[in-house]
Amino acid sequence: MNGPLKLVAPLVVALGIAACNAGSNSLTPSAGSTVPLAGPEITGIKYASPDHRAVEVCPNLGPRYAMCDVQLIGASIMPAISGLTPTDYQTRYKLPSATKGSGQVVAIVDAYDNPNEASDLAAYRKQFNLGTATFNKYNQNGQMGNYPQGNSGWGLEEDLDIQMVAAVCPLCTIDLVEANSNSTADLETAEAEAVKLGAHIVSNSWGCTGSNNCVDPKYFDTPGVEFLASAGDSRYGTQAPAALGSVVSVGGTVLQHSGSQYSEMVWFGTGSGCATGITKPSWQHDSGCTYRTMNDVSAVAYNAAEYDTYGNYHGWIVVQGTSVASPMLGGVFGLAGNASSLTAAEKFWTQSHRKYRKDLWDITTGNNGSCNPAYLCTAEKGYDGPTGWGTPKGIKAF
Repeated sequence: MNGPLKLVAPLVVALGIAACNAGSNSLTPSAGSTVPLAGPEITGIKYASPDHRAVEVCPNLGPRYAMCDVQLIGASIMPAISGLTPTDYQTRYKLPSATKGSGQVVAIVDAYDNPNEASDLAAYRKQFNLGTATFNKYNQNGQMGNYPQGNSGWGLEEDLDIQMVAAVCPLCTIDLVEANSNSTADLETAEAEAVKLGAHIVSNSWGCTGSNNCVDPKYFDTPGVEFLASAGDSRYGTQAPAALGSVVSVGGTVLQHSGSQYSEMVWFGTGSGCATGITKPSWQHDSGCTYRTMNDVSAVAYNAAEYDTYGNYHGWIVVQGTSVASPMLGGVFGLAGNASSLTAAEKFWTQSHRKYRKDLWDITTGNNGSCNPAYLCTAEKGYDGPTGWGTPKGIKAF
């Protein structure tokens, strides 16, 4: 991370947050000052953990409904901006962000509407000198209008998703397809529409916590399209659509920064594990799970700067969750520019040991719970569940 943060004591911003999705980390945000979501209890807020550092932002409505995988840590005090920025991602992951990605379409599928998405994206890109966006917004039927009703929690997720793609692949075209609701039926309709509209890559920052079969696999399996999904934010455990063998399951890390040096460890909130009932892909060869194993690869999931002005949020905030990582890696696939030739996560699992060590950062510290065998929840040399084969070191592994 970027250095110590002087936290402002007890909550000084009244956040009337209607609904949330959770996680936490004992590490504090970096770079600048933040109003933390720590302090006295607030009626109506569901906190993510006993230390009250994060709150949920999407409702859990039960079976056949999805939760978004972003969690709010706090709000920045201007003019400083807390949290990690595009420079951190591009530097740590050695990305050719200034020269690659043109012509690649990265689609984001989310629920509900945020009417401020385009202006929030423009503000984010202007702040970090990312140029003008090529950004398209559709409803689940492919119309540029007749958008669904607004929802501030999912709206925060949507802002995060499109900003994380832009952070690593500013030359990529970003399509946002908004489902009418967070029912899996509506999200599947939006998923199909994203493919119909010409997406090369589709990122999903949501899932059905604890369920591997809440979506129809056919909507996440189109030849020539690379599908990604966040692993979830409820620690050890699996969820769909990340659990599907046709989807790149993306785990989360904590990215720390000291001077010019970066390091990573497991973000303890990330999902991972053995997806019971889901057939193991032929190319997946770990020995401790007879079903599909999550995850395949990972990226930072903690302490991300985001710009959001819709609903309860009014500017720069700091967030966490595997929904930081999934769209970010969607942008990395955009930089690689070869999504049409890939088959889900097969390339990560069939690479040589030499190539693995050269093209991915191997994350070997941290865990997201207790399990047996231990590699499903604990980082170790080579493959492990929480971080998969590692985080990007350039784009050759993608």
